[in-house]
Amino acid sequence: MEYRVRAKFVLKKLPAFYQVLVDGTVANQKPDGAEIVSSMKQAKITGPNTIEWFETCYCPSPLKHERETVYDKYLVEIETNLVEERGAIEGDSFWSFLENHSKT
Repeated sequence: MEYRVRAKFVLKKLPAFYQVLVDGTVANQKPDGAEIVSSMKQAKITGPNTIEWFETCYCPSPLKHERETVYDKYLVEIETNLVEERGAIEGDSFWSFLENHSKT
């Protein structure tokens, strides 16, 4: 099933989030690691500390495993809405923001 997801990010957690996204920690997670990394690369900033993206998930509870293993550690106020198909999300690249915010 396809979901449009909205969540708030916590600025102080972004460097750690970026680290696990780029060092293989998340990408190597089965079965959904690659999907999580891909989703964050496509996510858009749509409001103050708010990102939105589309994600495919077949869990009975939307993004259950993704939230338990990754998202709930770095994001808050996560909302999922079932959609028929992916559309366009307008906004700035979250990945670019994440990368720039995580530089030391």
